[in-house]
Amino acid sequence: MIKLTIDGKTIEVTEGTTVLRAAEQAGVFIPTLCDHPHLTPYGGCRLCLVEVEGFRTLQPSCTLPAGNNMVIHTDTPKVHAARKLVLSLIFSERNHFCPYCQVSGGDCELQNNAYGEGMDHWPIQPNWQSYEVDASHPYIILEHNRCILCRRCVRACGELVGNFTLGFAERGAASILTADLGVPLGESTCVSCGMCVQVCPTGALIDRSSAYQGLEKNVEKIETICQGCSVGCGLTVVVRDNRLLRIEGNWDAAINQGLTCEIGRYRPIYDERKRIETPLIRKDGKLIPTTWEEALNETARVLKAGNASGIVSSRLSVETLNLARQIFNSHTSLLENQAVLVAPGLVEGKLSALDQADCFIVIGTDLSENQQVAGFMVKRAVQSGAELLVIDTQANAFDAIASHTLKAAELPALLQGLVAALTKLNLNKAQSELKPWDVLGTLTAMTGVEVDAILAAAETVGSANQVAILFGERLVAGTTQTSEALLQLARVSGALTGEQSSVISVKGEANGLAAALLGLETMQSPSGACFLALGDAAIPADLANAIQPTFLAIQASYASELTERADVVLPAATWAEEAGHFINLEGQVQQTSVVLKASPQVKTNTKILTALAEKMGVKISTDWQTPIHAGKSPVVLHNQ
Repeated sequence: MIKLTIDGKTIEVTEGTTVLRAAEQAGVFIPTLCDHPHLTPYGGCRLCLVEVEGFRTLQPSCTLPAGNNMVIHTDTPKVHAARKLVLSLIFSERNHFCPYCQVSGGDCELQNNAYGEGMDHWPIQPNWQSYEVDASHPYIILEHNRCILCRRCVRACGELVGNFTLGFAERGAASILTADLGVPLGESTCVSCGMCVQVCPTGALIDRSSAYQGLEKNVEKIETICQGCSVGCGLTVVVRDNRLLRIEGNWDAAINQGLTCEIGRYRPIYDERKRIETPLIRKDGKLIPTTWEEALNETARVLKAGNASGIVSSRLSVETLNLARQIFNSHTSLLENQAVLVAPGLVEGKLSALDQADCFIVIGTDLSENQQVAGFMVKRAVQSGAELLVIDTQANAFDAIASHTLKAAELPALLQGLVAALTKLNLNKAQSELKPWDVLGTLTAMTGVEVDAILAAAETVGSANQVAILFGERLVAGTTQTSEALLQLARVSGALTGEQSSVISVKGEANGLAAALLGLETMQSPSGACFLALGDAAIPADLANAIQPTFLAIQASYASELTERADVVLPAATWAEEAGHFINLEGQVQQTSVVLKASPQVKTNTKILTALAEKMGVKISTDWQTPIHAGKSPVVLHNQ
C-alpha cells in the first residue's frame, strides 16, 4: 500500500493507483474530460492538472501514478488558472453554442466543468470554422462542431468493443473524427453498439431518439436487466413522462460493466410494431374489441373442453414460464427453436473468464448476431493478440478475425479430430486412450476438412495458456446423437485445460436456461386448441406458419400475423412494463424493473396467466425457485 496526502487528507491506496483515482477514493473532485474509469488513461485534455510538492510543473492526475508520501494540491490558484486556460482553448477550437445544444443543462461535461470554474463567457474568441454534421447513421448523429478531440469514443470502440471503426484524421486543431477510411458513419463498419455515444462528454455523438427530449434534471433513470438475449446485461433506462428516451449500459453491472449492443440499446426504442391495447375476440370472422371477462371466459371454455396445449416464449420471466408450465402441464412447450445443452460432467464457466483467456474456440454460434456483448469480449481480446478458432457448419462473421476456421456439416467429428490432433501433438492435458492416427486417418473423408488444418488449429489452441470455449445449438444441428456431440465437447475442454471448466453455452433467449430447468422443450406443432404466451417476442415466419391450431388464444404486446389469425387476443405488457426474474447464461438470477406504466387495458403476462388459471379451475403455485433448483443445470445458480 502507498500513503499519500491530497488536499490535507491522508489516504492509503494500492500501488499503481493513479492520483486521480486516489483523489476519488479520498472524496476529492478533480475535473476531467478525456478520462473515463473504464478506459485506459490517456492524458489528452490536461484538465485534471494538479500541484505535487517537489514537482516543477503541474501534473496530469489521470496518468500520474500515486507515489509514497506524495503531497498533492488540487485547489490552488495555479491549478484553477490552468483549468480555465484549458477550457478556454477547448471552447475556442469548435462551435459550442451551449444554449442550443441538446445536452446543455446538466448532461455536458464540458459545460459543467466550465461552470465549476466560474466561467460565464468565452475568454478566447472561437474561430467559427464550419464543421459538417453526419446524420447518415440510423441511430447516431455525429456533430463535429461539438467534438473536443478527447478520443473517448475512439478508445471505447477499440478497447471495449474491439471494433476499431472510429479514428482521427489530420492533426492539432484540424483533427477530425472519422469512421473507417473517411466514410459516413452510417456506411462504416459500425456495429451500432452505441458505446461511443455513452462515453462522449459533449454533444458530439448523440442518440437521435433522445435529443432535445429532456434535461438531466427532468428525466428519471431506472436500472434493469436487458432481455434481448441470455447474457443478461445491466441497463440504465432513461425515461420522461412515461416515455422511453434512451437506454445505456450500467457501468456498475458485474456481467457487462456498461457494455451493450444494438439489440439491448436501440432495438427497443426503434420498435415500430403496433401495440395491442385492448382484448380482442373473433366474432363472425372478425376480431373485435371485447372485455377482459369475456376474453378470458371464452379462452378458458375452449381450453378446458379438450387436450389443449400451451406455447410460451423463453423471452418471458421465470414467473411466467412457471405459471404456463402448471396450467398446461406436460403440454407446454417453447416457442423458440432452441436448446440448452448439458454436457455430462461439464460445469460451465462464467463470462469473466473471457477477460482472462488468450485463446477462444467458438463452436456452432455466430456472436455477431446473438449474445453480441459476449462477442465483443472475444473480439477485443483477439484484437489484443488472443487466438481464435471458429468451428461451425456455415459461414460465420467471426471467420474474418479467426486464426483458424473449420467447417463441416456435422461438428462432433471435428471435435473428435481436434482431440486426436492434440493427442498426436502431445498437447492433450487430459489422459486419453484415443488412437489419434485412427481418427485423423478418416477425418477428411468424414468431414471434408484436411488433417493439416486440424493439426494447425490444435497446435494453436493447445499451446495457449487459458482457453475459453463458447458454443451454440448448431453443435448438434444435423446430428441425431446429441449426447455424442456434448461428450466430444467435454473431451475437448478436458484436453485443453486438464479439467472441465472453460466452457460457456449461449442458451438462446433471455430465459432459455430457466425454461430448460423447468423442463420446457422445443415447440411441437399444435393440432388442437392452443394458448400462446408470447409477450413482446417477435415470431419468425417459419414458426408462425407452424402454429395452425383449431383454436388459438394469444397474449401478446404487438400485432402480428399470428394475432391476426387468433380467436382471442389478450394485450400483454412489454419488457419495460413488467418486473420479473431472469437467469442468464452463467446462472445469475436477476430481477428486472418496471420502467414504463402500461395502458389501462394491458396486463402483465403473469396476471394474465393467473386469471386464466382461475377461470380454468387450475391450482397454481407462485413458487418457481423449487422447480428451478430441481432441474439439471449446466451452471451453478446464484443470486445477483
